[in-house]
Amino acid sequence: MITKKWMVSCFAFMLAMVFVLSGCGKTAQTGGGAASAPAGSPAASSAPSGTTAAGGGSALDEIKKRGKLVVGVKYDTKLFGLKNPTGGEVEGFDIDIAKALAKEILGDEKKIELKEVTSKTRIPMLDNKEIDMIIATMTITDERKKQVEFSDVYFKAGQSLLVKKGSPIKSIADIKKGTKVLAVKGSTSVINIKAKSPDATVLEFDNYQDAFSALKAGQGDTLTTDNAILYGMMAQDKNYEVVGEPFTDEPYGIAMKKGETALQGTVNEALKKLQSNGAYKKIYEKWIGQSPS
Repeated sequence: MITKKWMVSCFAFMLAMVFVLSGCGKTAQTGGGAASAPAGSPAASSAPSGTTAAGGGSALDEIKKRGKLVVGVKYDTKLFGLKNPTGGEVEGFDIDIAKALAKEILGDEKKIELKEVTSKTRIPMLDNKEIDMIIATMTITDERKKQVEFSDVYFKAGQSLLVKKGSPIKSIADIKKGTKVLAVKGSTSVINIKAKSPDATVLEFDNYQDAFSALKAGQGDTLTTDNAILYGMMAQDKNYEVVGEPFTDEPYGIAMKKGETALQGTVNEALKKLQSNGAYKKIYEKWIGQSPS
Protein backbone atom coordinates (compact mmCIF):
# COMPACT_ATOMS: atom_id res chain seq x y z
CA MET A 1 0.00 0.00 0.00
CA ILE A 2 1.38 3.43 -0.97
CA THR A 3 1.64 5.62 2.05
CA LYS A 4 1.11 9.35 2.15
CA LYS A 5 4.68 9.83 3.36
CA TRP A 6 6.05 7.94 0.36
CA MET A 7 4.02 10.08 -2.09
CA VAL A 8 5.35 13.31 -0.55
CA SER A 9 8.93 12.03 -0.84
CA CYS A 10 8.46 11.17 -4.55
CA PHE A 11 6.99 14.58 -5.29
CA ALA A 12 9.89 16.33 -3.57
CA PHE A 13 12.42 14.27 -5.58
CA MET A 14 10.71 15.09 -8.90
CA LEU A 15 10.60 18.79 -8.06
CA ALA A 16 14.31 18.78 -7.25
CA MET A 17 15.10 17.16 -10.62
CA VAL A 18 13.14 19.87 -12.45
CA PHE A 19 15.33 22.58 -10.88
CA VAL A 20 18.52 20.68 -11.71
CA LEU A 21 17.56 20.19 -15.36
CA SER A 22 16.46 23.83 -15.66
CA GLY A 23 19.81 24.99 -14.33
CA CYS A 24 21.69 22.76 -16.82
CA GLY A 25 19.66 24.15 -19.72
CA LYS A 26 20.52 27.72 -18.75
CA THR A 27 24.24 26.94 -18.56
CA ALA A 28 24.18 25.45 -22.07
CA GLN A 29 22.50 28.56 -23.50
CA THR A 30 24.75 31.18 -21.96
CA GLY A 31 28.05 29.37 -22.12
CA GLY A 32 28.95 30.93 -18.80
CA GLY A 33 28.31 34.50 -20.11
CA ALA A 34 25.46 36.69 -21.33
CA ALA A 35 22.78 34.99 -23.39
CA SER A 36 23.21 35.30 -27.17
CA ALA A 37 20.39 36.97 -29.10
CA PRO A 38 18.54 34.56 -31.41
CA ALA A 39 19.36 34.90 -35.09
CA GLY A 40 17.03 37.35 -36.82
CA SER A 41 16.09 39.17 -33.63
CA PRO A 42 16.44 43.00 -33.44
CA ALA A 43 19.39 42.67 -31.06
CA ALA A 44 21.20 40.37 -33.48
CA SER A 45 20.51 42.42 -36.60
CA SER A 46 21.38 45.78 -35.03
CA ALA A 47 25.06 44.91 -34.69
CA PRO A 48 26.44 43.74 -38.05
CA SER A 49 29.84 42.12 -38.31
CA GLY A 50 32.69 44.56 -37.83
CA THR A 51 30.58 47.11 -35.92
CA THR A 52 29.17 47.57 -32.46
CA ALA A 53 25.51 48.07 -31.65
CA ALA A 54 26.38 51.19 -29.67
CA GLY A 55 28.61 53.06 -32.13
CA GLY A 56 28.11 51.37 -35.49
CA GLY A 57 30.67 51.39 -38.30
CA SER A 58 32.04 54.38 -40.18
CA ALA A 59 30.20 55.70 -43.23
CA LEU A 60 32.98 54.29 -45.41
CA ASP A 61 32.52 50.81 -43.89
CA GLU A 62 28.75 51.02 -44.40
CA ILE A 63 29.16 52.07 -48.05
CA LYS A 64 31.47 49.15 -48.79
CA LYS A 65 29.23 46.68 -46.98
CA ARG A 66 26.16 48.00 -48.80
CA GLY A 67 27.98 47.95 -52.13
CA LYS A 68 26.40 51.22 -53.19
CA LEU A 69 27.22 54.93 -52.83
CA VAL A 70 24.19 57.15 -52.10
CA VAL A 71 24.78 60.73 -53.24
CA GLY A 72 22.65 63.86 -52.88
CA VAL A 73 22.63 65.84 -56.15
CA LYS A 74 20.68 68.68 -57.75
CA TYR A 75 17.96 67.83 -60.26
CA ASP A 76 17.39 71.43 -61.40
CA THR A 77 20.83 72.78 -62.22
CA LYS A 78 21.85 72.59 -65.89
CA LEU A 79 25.48 71.60 -66.47
CA PHE A 80 25.83 70.27 -62.91
CA GLY A 81 22.76 68.19 -62.10
CA LEU A 82 19.63 68.29 -64.25
CA LYS A 83 16.99 65.63 -64.73
CA ASN A 84 16.47 64.95 -68.41
CA PRO A 85 12.70 65.27 -69.01
CA THR A 86 12.87 62.80 -71.90
CA GLY A 87 14.80 59.86 -70.50
CA GLY A 88 14.51 60.68 -66.80
CA GLU A 89 18.29 60.46 -66.29
CA VAL A 90 20.06 63.02 -64.11
CA GLU A 91 23.02 64.51 -65.97
CA GLY A 92 25.81 67.00 -65.36
CA PHE A 93 29.26 67.73 -64.01
CA ASP A 94 28.40 66.78 -60.41
CA ILE A 95 26.78 63.56 -61.59
CA ASP A 96 29.88 62.47 -63.47
CA ILE A 97 32.07 63.32 -60.47
CA ALA A 98 29.78 61.18 -58.29
CA LYS A 99 30.02 58.25 -60.70
CA ALA A 100 33.81 58.58 -60.83
CA LEU A 101 33.95 58.45 -57.02
CA ALA A 102 31.75 55.34 -56.98
CA LYS A 103 34.20 53.71 -59.37
CA GLU A 104 37.17 54.64 -57.16
CA ILE A 105 35.51 53.52 -53.90
CA LEU A 106 33.54 50.47 -55.09
CA GLY A 107 35.13 49.59 -58.42
CA ASP A 108 32.06 50.32 -60.55
CA GLU A 109 30.46 53.67 -61.43
CA LYS A 110 27.08 51.96 -61.61
CA LYS A 111 27.16 51.15 -57.89
CA ILE A 112 25.50 54.45 -57.09
CA GLU A 113 22.12 55.85 -56.12
CA LEU A 114 21.31 59.50 -56.77
CA LYS A 115 18.85 61.33 -54.53
CA GLU A 116 17.51 64.80 -55.20
CA VAL A 117 18.55 67.56 -52.82
CA THR A 118 18.12 71.33 -52.81
CA SER A 119 20.26 73.96 -51.11
CA LYS A 120 17.76 73.86 -48.24
CA THR A 121 17.41 70.07 -47.81
CA ARG A 122 20.92 68.76 -48.46
CA ILE A 123 22.45 69.09 -44.97
CA PRO A 124 19.35 67.75 -43.15
CA MET A 125 19.31 64.73 -45.48
CA LEU A 126 22.99 64.13 -44.77
CA ASP A 127 22.43 64.39 -41.01
CA ASN A 128 19.52 61.94 -41.25
CA LYS A 129 21.78 59.46 -43.11
CA GLU A 130 19.50 59.50 -46.16
CA ILE A 131 22.64 60.11 -48.23
CA ASP A 132 26.36 59.37 -47.81
CA MET A 133 27.57 62.65 -49.28
CA ILE A 134 26.49 65.82 -51.05
CA ILE A 135 27.80 66.68 -54.52
CA ALA A 136 25.55 69.60 -55.36
CA THR A 137 27.29 72.91 -56.18
CA MET A 138 27.93 73.39 -52.45
CA THR A 139 30.23 76.24 -51.50
CA ILE A 140 32.76 75.61 -48.74
CA THR A 141 32.28 78.15 -45.93
CA ASP A 142 33.54 78.40 -42.35
CA GLU A 143 29.98 78.18 -41.06
CA ARG A 144 29.24 75.02 -43.02
CA LYS A 145 32.50 73.47 -41.83
CA LYS A 146 30.93 73.41 -38.37
CA GLN A 147 28.13 71.20 -39.76
CA VAL A 148 29.84 68.89 -42.25
CA GLU A 149 33.21 67.50 -43.34
CA PHE A 150 34.27 68.98 -46.69
CA SER A 151 36.51 67.46 -49.32
CA ASP A 152 39.19 69.48 -51.05
CA VAL A 153 37.86 72.00 -53.59
CA TYR A 154 36.67 70.21 -56.73
CA PHE A 155 35.31 73.23 -58.62
CA LYS A 156 35.91 77.00 -58.42
CA ALA A 157 33.03 79.35 -59.17
CA GLY A 158 32.04 82.95 -58.39
CA GLN A 159 28.69 84.66 -57.79
CA SER A 160 27.32 86.69 -60.68
CA LEU A 161 24.09 88.11 -62.08
CA LEU A 162 21.73 86.84 -64.79
CA VAL A 163 19.51 89.36 -66.59
CA LYS A 164 17.37 89.60 -69.68
CA LYS A 165 19.33 90.99 -72.60
CA GLY A 166 18.94 94.78 -72.75
CA SER A 167 18.62 95.11 -68.97
CA PRO A 168 20.09 98.29 -67.44
CA ILE A 169 21.80 96.04 -64.87
CA LYS A 170 25.38 95.43 -66.03
CA SER A 171 27.11 94.63 -62.72
CA ILE A 172 26.65 94.43 -58.97
CA ALA A 173 27.05 98.24 -58.83
CA ASP A 174 23.68 98.58 -60.62
CA ILE A 175 21.73 96.79 -57.88
CA LYS A 176 19.96 99.68 -56.14
CA LYS A 177 17.11 100.21 -53.70
CA GLY A 178 13.95 98.69 -55.17
CA THR A 179 15.82 96.23 -57.41
CA LYS A 180 14.23 92.80 -57.13
CA VAL A 181 16.86 90.09 -56.93
CA LEU A 182 15.87 86.42 -57.20
CA ALA A 183 17.85 83.74 -55.33
CA VAL A 184 17.51 80.26 -53.86
CA LYS A 185 16.75 79.46 -50.22
CA GLY A 186 19.62 78.05 -48.21
CA SER A 187 22.31 79.23 -50.63
CA THR A 188 25.28 81.46 -49.84
CA SER A 189 24.06 83.65 -52.70
CA VAL A 190 21.29 85.06 -50.50
CA ILE A 191 23.75 86.01 -47.77
CA ASN A 192 26.20 87.53 -50.25
CA ILE A 193 23.72 89.65 -52.17
CA LYS A 194 22.21 91.04 -48.95
CA ALA A 195 25.71 92.01 -47.82
CA LYS A 196 26.73 93.51 -51.18
CA SER A 197 23.39 95.25 -51.91
CA PRO A 198 21.55 95.74 -48.60
CA ASP A 199 18.92 98.02 -50.16
CA ALA A 200 17.79 95.45 -52.74
CA THR A 201 14.65 93.35 -52.34
CA VAL A 202 15.63 89.66 -52.29
CA LEU A 203 12.99 87.09 -53.26
CA GLU A 204 13.86 83.50 -52.35
CA PHE A 205 12.72 80.33 -54.15
CA ASP A 206 13.03 76.62 -53.37
CA ASN A 207 15.16 75.76 -56.41
CA TYR A 208 16.90 77.27 -59.43
CA GLN A 209 14.29 76.35 -61.99
CA ASP A 210 11.57 78.12 -59.98
CA ALA A 211 13.82 81.18 -59.65
CA PHE A 212 14.59 81.20 -63.38
CA SER A 213 10.91 80.80 -64.25
CA ALA A 214 10.14 83.77 -61.99
CA LEU A 215 12.78 85.87 -63.76
CA LYS A 216 11.31 85.00 -67.17
CA ALA A 217 7.84 85.84 -65.83
CA GLY A 218 9.03 89.33 -64.85
CA GLN A 219 8.83 88.79 -61.10
CA GLY A 220 12.36 90.09 -60.63
CA ASP A 221 15.07 92.19 -62.28
CA THR A 222 17.96 89.76 -61.94
CA LEU A 223 18.79 86.30 -60.65
CA THR A 224 21.95 85.71 -58.66
CA THR A 225 23.94 82.57 -57.91
CA ASP A 226 27.25 81.04 -58.95
CA ASN A 227 28.26 81.93 -62.51
CA ALA A 228 28.63 78.26 -63.46
CA ILE A 229 24.95 77.69 -62.66
CA LEU A 230 23.91 80.88 -64.45
CA TYR A 231 25.76 79.77 -67.60
CA GLY A 232 23.54 76.70 -67.58
CA MET A 233 20.42 78.89 -67.47
CA MET A 234 21.78 81.08 -70.25
CA ALA A 235 22.25 77.94 -72.35
CA GLN A 236 18.57 77.12 -71.79
CA ASP A 237 17.35 80.51 -73.00
CA LYS A 238 19.50 82.74 -75.23
CA ASN A 239 17.40 85.79 -74.27
CA TYR A 240 19.30 85.92 -70.97
CA GLU A 241 22.95 86.69 -70.24
CA VAL A 242 25.43 86.76 -67.38
CA VAL A 243 26.72 90.28 -66.72
CA GLY A 244 29.59 91.82 -64.78
CA GLU A 245 32.54 90.18 -63.09
CA PRO A 246 32.05 87.60 -60.31
CA PHE A 247 31.85 89.40 -56.96
CA THR A 248 32.63 86.41 -54.70
CA ASP A 249 34.76 83.28 -54.65
CA GLU A 250 32.67 80.11 -54.50
CA PRO A 251 34.84 77.01 -54.02
CA TYR A 252 32.71 73.87 -54.27
CA GLY A 253 33.33 70.94 -51.96
CA ILE A 254 31.86 67.47 -51.45
CA ALA A 255 30.17 67.33 -48.05
CA MET A 256 30.09 64.34 -45.71
CA LYS A 257 28.55 63.88 -42.27
CA LYS A 258 30.50 65.56 -39.47
CA GLY A 259 33.12 63.23 -38.01
CA GLU A 260 33.38 60.95 -41.06
CA THR A 261 37.07 61.64 -41.59
CA ALA A 262 37.81 58.21 -43.07
CA LEU A 263 35.36 58.85 -45.91
CA GLN A 264 36.69 62.39 -46.28
CA GLY A 265 40.24 61.08 -46.71
CA THR A 266 39.12 58.48 -49.25
CA VAL A 267 37.25 61.11 -51.29
CA ASN A 268 40.26 63.45 -51.28
CA GLU A 269 42.54 60.67 -52.50
CA ALA A 270 40.04 59.80 -55.23
CA LEU A 271 39.85 63.45 -56.36
CA LYS A 272 43.65 63.61 -56.57
CA LYS A 273 43.65 60.47 -58.70
CA LEU A 274 40.98 61.89 -61.03
CA GLN A 275 43.16 64.98 -61.49
CA SER A 276 46.34 63.00 -62.13
CA ASN A 277 44.89 60.45 -64.56
CA GLY A 278 43.04 63.03 -66.69
CA ALA A 279 39.51 61.90 -65.78
CA TYR A 280 38.65 65.23 -64.14
CA LYS A 281 39.82 67.16 -67.21
CA LYS A 282 37.54 65.09 -69.45
CA ILE A 283 34.53 65.66 -67.18
CA TYR A 284 35.25 69.41 -66.98
CA GLU A 285 35.59 69.82 -70.74
CA LYS A 286 32.45 67.75 -71.36
CA TRP A 287 30.22 70.03 -69.27
CA ILE A 288 31.94 73.36 -68.69
CA GLY A 289 34.29 73.88 -71.61
CA GLN A 290 38.03 74.41 -71.72
CA SER A 291 39.63 72.86 -68.68
CA PRO A 292 41.33 75.26 -66.25
CA SER A 293 45.13 75.14 -66.19
